[in-house]
Amino acid sequence: MADLRTDRLVLHLLTVAEARRVAAGEPGPADRWADGYPTAGDSRSAQNVLDHHAGTGDPGPFGTYQIRLDGATVGGIGFHGPPDGDRAVAIGYGLVESVRGHGYAAEALRAVLALARSLGVRTVRGDTGHDNVPSQRVMHAAGMRYVRSDAKVRYYELSWPAN
Repeated sequence: MADLRTDRLVLHLLTVAEARRVAAGEPGPADRWADGYPTAGDSRSAQNVLDHHAGTGDPGPFGTYQIRLDGATVGGIGFHGPPDGDRAVAIGYGLVESVRGHGYAAEALRAVLALARSLGVRTVRGDTGHDNVPSQRVMHAAGMRYVRSDAKVRYYELSWPAN
């Protein structure tokens, strides 16, 4: 699959080889990783990609994407797996601390939301801790709406009508 491009970012779908390097925290010679990448969340997402490949095959466009800024990987965004029977997916994202606060996460999320819609997804879900106000702002800025909360988490989603 071709990289997704926004005004300032490139979203690159992780290959198995790249996922192995991210999960291990060991860049290859051609990898350009910003300081702090991969975060623990990036490593978990890469391992999930590897587990999915091993268990059920290639998730296709519903995998994990590296967020690249000026050629350097500064974070990740992606799906927790392919759509379920209701055509719903869950997403997650994160950036290294040095690039937070510039709108990159919302920009990347809008691109992933547009991709999901173009692939027939009906609902995209995300969640974040009550104290993670920046992540709440990201989802709101990308068009997701707050739907509920529990003792630990606030839940957001964006839905489109069936075509």
